[in-house]
This record gives sequence, C-alpha cells and structure tokens, in this order.
Amino acid sequence: MRFFWLALVMSVWLPVCCMAAEPLPDTQPLTLEGDIAAQLVAGVDKFLLRKIDESAAARDKVWPRNFATPEDRMEFLKAKRKRLAVMLGVRDERVPFESPELVATATRSALIAECETYKVYAVRWPTVRDMFAEGLWIEPNDAKNVKANLVVLPDADQTPEQIMGLVEGVPEKMQFARMLAEGNCRLMVPTLISRQIAARNGRAKMTNREFIYRPAFILGRHVIGYELQEVFAAVDWFAKNGKDAKTTIGVVGNGEGGMLAMYAAALDPRISKTAISGYFGKKEAVWRQPVDRNIFGILAEFGNAEVLRLVTCDVYFDNVAYPNLVLPSEGGAPGTLEPVSVDEADTEYSRIRRRGDTTRAVYLSELSEKKQEELSHLVTFFLPGDERNPTPRQKVTVVNPPQDANARQTRLLHAMDRHNQWLLSESPYVRAQFMKGLNTSSLEAYAKSVEPYRETFKRDVIGWFDDERLPLNPRSRQIIDHEKYVGYEVVLDVWPDVIAYGILLLPKDIKPGERRPVVVCQHGLEGRPQDVVQGDHPAYHDFAAKLAERGFVTLSPQNLYIGQDKFRTLQRKANPLGKTLFSVIIPQHQQLVDWLKTLPQVDSERIAFYGLSYGGKSAMRIPPLVPDYCLSICSADFNEWVWKNASTRSPYSYVWTGEYEIFEWDLGSTFNYAEMAALIAPRPFMVERGHADGVAPDETVAAEYAKVFNLYNARLKLGERCEIEFFDGPHTINGQGTFRFLHKHLKWPEPKP
Repeated sequence: MRFFWLALVMSVWLPVCCMAAEPLPDTQPLTLEGDIAAQLVAGVDKFLLRKIDESAAARDKVWPRNFATPEDRMEFLKAKRKRLAVMLGVRDERVPFESPELVATATRSALIAECETYKVYAVRWPTVRDMFAEGLWIEPNDAKNVKANLVVLPDADQTPEQIMGLVEGVPEKMQFARMLAEGNCRLMVPTLISRQIAARNGRAKMTNREFIYRPAFILGRHVIGYELQEVFAAVDWFAKNGKDAKTTIGVVGNGEGGMLAMYAAALDPRISKTAISGYFGKKEAVWRQPVDRNIFGILAEFGNAEVLRLVTCDVYFDNVAYPNLVLPSEGGAPGTLEPVSVDEADTEYSRIRRRGDTTRAVYLSELSEKKQEELSHLVTFFLPGDERNPTPRQKVTVVNPPQDANARQTRLLHAMDRHNQWLLSESPYVRAQFMKGLNTSSLEAYAKSVEPYRETFKRDVIGWFDDERLPLNPRSRQIIDHEKYVGYEVVLDVWPDVIAYGILLLPKDIKPGERRPVVVCQHGLEGRPQDVVQGDHPAYHDFAAKLAERGFVTLSPQNLYIGQDKFRTLQRKANPLGKTLFSVIIPQHQQLVDWLKTLPQVDSERIAFYGLSYGGKSAMRIPPLVPDYCLSICSADFNEWVWKNASTRSPYSYVWTGEYEIFEWDLGSTFNYAEMAALIAPRPFMVERGHADGVAPDETVAAEYAKVFNLYNARLKLGERCEIEFFDGPHTINGQGTFRFLHKHLKWPEPKP
C-alpha cells in the first residue's frame, strides 16, 4: 500500500516539479529539496530542545539570589508554592475527617498482620470530594515512643504490601516501609495509580496513570495532584492526632513515590523531614518520561532544584532503585525511565548551592556499590542518632490475607475517574464565571473587554514565545501551471531553525494593480499543502484550487501535525515550557500573513482562514491571535471540545484514541470552543458540519454553536456574521455554504452558473 501511494504522489507531482522552478518576483529561489514538511518539524524540534536547554538559566534570572528581608523571602516562596500547587492540580478542598477508616467486612478483620513491635491494618481515608486513599496503616505497639509519623510512598508499580514485605515482589533489602516500621515509626502507606497497560474502551492502550492524566489535564487537575492530596490528607491526620506534637511528620518515597515526596515537602511546611529516593535529577528530561509526569509550564519556573528551594525541612535524596522501564506507543504516549547518575543528580543539586541557599540540610547520597542494593539508609535518616541501627527483621504473622490489589487499584482508578467526570459536568459553570467580564453593550465595549481574555489565551493556554521573529527572507519556486492559476512553493524564516512553508495559488486573471482577497486553506492531521491543492483527496476535494478557480488568492500552509510521534513529542517538549504546538504554529501564520500583505495581488484587509479537522482546531486557535485574519471557518472539527477531551462515557472521546498530544492544560476552566469563538468575534465566523462526521454527534456541535450564535446574534446584534451549515456527508469539505460565506464577507462576486 505504501508503494501505491508513493507511485501516486510521484505521478501527480513529478511533472510539475520538473518544470522550470521560477521564483515569485521579490523572492529568492527556493532550493530546499526532499520532504520540506519533515524538515519543518525537525527544525521546530531543534528549537524546542534549545529552549529546554536554556530553561535553567532562564529560571536563575527570575529566582532572586538574595532577599532584602526574611519576610520578602517568605512571601516569594509562598507565592511560588501557590503557583506550583496550581501546576500540579492541587486545587480542591480536602474533606476533613476524624481518623482513617478500617477496611473490614463481617467476616474479615481490618488487621492484616502483626509482630512484636507493630500491627498492620487495611485502611482508607478521604481526600477530595468522594475520593479516598487506600492502603496500610502501621501502628507501633509502643505508641508512647513513636520515632516519626511518616507517609511512605512506593513506586507506582509497587503495592504497600510489597514494600512492607507481606507479599512477594520487592527484595527484602528494598522493603523500606517494613524497615521504618521496625524502627518504631507510625506509617500511612497509600496505594498509587499503577503503570499497568490496558486497552481503554477496547481502543488505545495506555497505562492507568495516563488514563487518569488525560481528562484531568484538560480540567486543570493531575494524577500527581490527586496523589498529593492523599499525602496531605494523611499529614492532616498526623498533625491533628499525633500522639506527641513534637514527633517528626515526614514523607518518604521511592520512584514515583520519591517524586511525590519531593512535591509534598515543597508544598506543605508541616512536613519536617523528607526522603526522596529513585527520582532526583534534571527535570529537563521530563518530555522523555511517562506522559503522566507532564506538567504544563513547570520548566518555566521550577526545575528540581527550584522545587527543593521551596522545602523548609531537612531533605535526603539518592537514586537507589530508580525505576527502569520503557512504555511503548500503542495509542498511549511512549515514555522511558532510566537510572539517573550521581553526577547528574549532583549537577542539579549544585544549582541550589550556587544560589547560596543554606537554609536547610540537603544530603546527596554517594553510596558504596554494596549499598546500591538496599534502602536501609532511608530508615537511618528518620531515626535519632543513637537508634540508627534498626532491629533485625522480625517474624510477622499474617492474620488475614492482604486485600486484592487489583480490586483496590480498580476502585482508586474509578474514584479518580468519577471526580474527573464531576469536574467535567461543572466546567460550563466555571467557564461562565470566568467569562463574566465580557461587555457586550457595544462593539467598542466588547473590543476593550475581550482583550484581557485574549491575553490569557495567548499566555496561559497557547503559550507564547517572546522571541523576535526573523526577517521574512522569502524563497519560492513555481510548481504548478494550471489554466486558471499558477502555484508556488514558498518558504519563510520565522526563528532560528524554524521555517514557515506553504503553497500559494495566484489566479491568472488578476489585472495589474488589482488586489484580491485571500483564503488560507489549512489541512488536517498528517496532511500536506499538496493535499488541498490537487489529487482530489476525499477530505479536501482540492478546495484551495477550487477557490483559486473562483478568483481568490489561496495559501495552503504546512502545519506541524505531521509525522506521528515526531510531531506529538513536540507537544511533550513544549508543554513543560508552558507552550504548545500552537506556540510555534501561530507565529508561523503571522509570518505568512505578513508576507501575503507585501504581495501586490493581495488585499491585506481581506485575508480569511478556512481549515478542516486539525485545520479546524487551527481555525479556533490561530485567528484569535492573528488579527489579520478577517474571518474564520471551522470545518469538520467544531464541537464541545472539553467534553470530547475529558469524557470517559462518550465513544467520541479522545481518551480512547492515539492523539496523546491533543490535551491542553485547563481548558475546562477557561476556553471551550464557544469561548475561543468569542475571541474571534466580531469578525465573521462559520462552522461546516457533516451529519456523518465521526468527530462528534450533531447535538453537541449544535449546542456549542448555539452559544456562539447567541453571542453574535442576541448580544452583539451581528447574526449575519455567524453561520453553520449542516450537510449530509462525512468528515470532509463540502464547499457550498462556506464558499458562499467567503464570497459574501470577502466581497468577491460568486461565479455565474
């Protein structure tokens, strides 16, 4: 099949590519060969990797080296903790509770095991709304001499019972929870969401953690945040009900648990000691790791060094037992975890020391080769100096078989999913509150009131690079000579390594001095400019060429969403910087529009945008921030976007598909498609919708569109500028109502029948 398509492309394009490749006037000859789309993606990849490499130095500039007063320092750190909590999705109020609940039945006691020094209970405790943490409570028999109250966090692929040595799966020398219990510490050991891979709804395969991450992310929450709430709820109980107010409250974790221990200590000053094992290193590599570690904007403000600067307690860290795994790309996001060298960890730690931050002790363990196979050093960190040699392993009597770990995991998974779905149901009300500042009393008032929303969309949703764009430096070559138009490949510079590329079609009947309207025709997922120009692709039907035949100038840009994992990992690299694919795509379009306005054949006041599918996503995101687009048409994409991303009930949801890059941070609280359309208003806006389009059902498309039409018609009194066309067809350009819309609003006469 691959060779068939290659032959087809060659048969279509070889004749035009062999013609004399003359450039447009006032442009240099285009000499790029090969797959320009692939080169465009590769250039953006280099650009983003460079930005990641520069992020630590950029953070150094915004984190003060010194403060005028201790109070100034405390206020700065308080503000940073608040920012970090938002990034991690720690936003919901926790449920107060008297004590953990023993998990027992009429025939089964909550007591799991006991020995000479402690007892192990199955427990759960409330966290947020109707979510509960589940795991083990280890209570010392000598309650008067408890050495520490600790939240002990296993790696995501370990159970509490394994690190307590009650079931197989973790070597004895790695059972750090058991060792802490033998040191007379009181423990709460929650169960984490695992990395178990399964086909979701019978479709894309992904881990349990990614399954929770996807809808949570678009709702401004995070699987990390949900698990941190479990930690904080346990700390709430320790702080309120500890047997001795002077007893240490600590958090210790390994692997994923180590990450949580670090964030918990950074956010909660009640924690007086924390131990981080198998996690600490440079956060700049987060884009390679499992996608559930993706935190929007983290590298703009926090590397691991900056997170540790928020910690007010003693910290110990090492990279013993660092998880080592590879997650395949089978619908879920690919990811790897690899052991971090002591040198890398020490390099990140040295960033704290360079800042002169000496307010607490931070210990970097350079363990001997013998010690690399055990975690006993985590125990010694929490015990007083004269008690740092834990007693030999005690004989434990298992009173009841441990709980079914799979059933418990399923309960936790379903509880987080239910919370996500509740947030989804509440999100329209949250967005309505967010948008209440729009003033529709007049067009002038609207234009003024919408600008703060546009800035929020630009900075906090899309993400904005403030880099100055390069001179256009246009290069072109003629590739098409049609009886009604000529076609040129065009390349422009945007930033170092970043180009914009597209195909320009100029009608042959343009008279000297005449300026025509332009339609920018945007392809969809895995598409190319060539797809919308010729070949009668079933989704596009050569709509750029057909519009050129009607007398419009058309430009068909290459957008970034091509190359499968090659482009999807661009989103992974952009997100930690607080950026997205559209952080690059929008400046590319601005550069293209700026160039179009230099052409003598173009009327700069009549440049329209028309995109299908992923190009329809572009139609919702680009025109709000490229004001030169005088109208926008969203084809085969417009729908209730937050629902489509977050629902685990709808078969239309992206939760079930391979588009792991599609999720955008916190749209649930800010901009669904109706709110994005509000950023396009009062410019004309249209939706093209096929009844048989699998993007979404008609009713959700119509319901979201009704909000847009209400804004245009009822509030702004501009109903003639807002339209929708339903047609009997699939995911495709229909080119009927939309073409009339273009002729009407671009003031260009329709062809005679």
